[in-house]
Amino acid sequence: MKKSLGAMTIVPTTPVWVVGTYDREGKPNVMTAAWGGVCCSQPPCIYVSLRKATHTYGNIMERKSFTVSIPSETYTKEADYLGIASGKTVDKFSATGLTPVKSDLVDAPYVKEFPLIIECKVIKIVKIGLHTEFIGEIVDVKADSSMLNEKGLPDIEKVKPIIWNMAGMTYHKVGKRTGQAFSIGKKI
Repeated sequence: MKKSLGAMTIVPTTPVWVVGTYDREGKPNVMTAAWGGVCCSQPPCIYVSLRKATHTYGNIMERKSFTVSIPSETYTKEADYLGIASGKTVDKFSATGLTPVKSDLVDAPYVKEFPLIIECKVIKIVKIGLHTEFIGEIVDVKADSSMLNEKGLPDIEKVKPIIWNMAGMTYHKVGKRTGQAFSIGKKI
């Protein structure tokens, strides 16, 4: 029998995304966010949900663009720091030794050291209680060539993204695959 836990945001895993923006003065900033995902395939879109109190929220409202840099497990400590410190008071790039790169396509920076980058222009803003969802149309995806599979697409076992466990407040590695999507279920 299952036990009721009540209404809460205890999703077993969420992505660890580093959202890149520029502030009014053009200073690059990054923030770790775990509340994001894919929300449309045509046009290709992702979303990030942020609290109004964050520096990144104001930056996105001002510039109407953002990037998502996907950190590999090697950068777990840095990703955690980027979610703890505030860009209002700290230069997170200097503090972590990470390198900001100016996107050629959107008005936002990304993290050079992270293997996978998604560049977005904001197409819709939805206020939902404490959080605001920023829906970004994907303008481009950039990946280190060493992270690609034989089809030229990102390989999850090479990228080694980290995931966040809300219930335990812990970071985790991605495990091995358990089956081929849209295939293994055909055996039923």
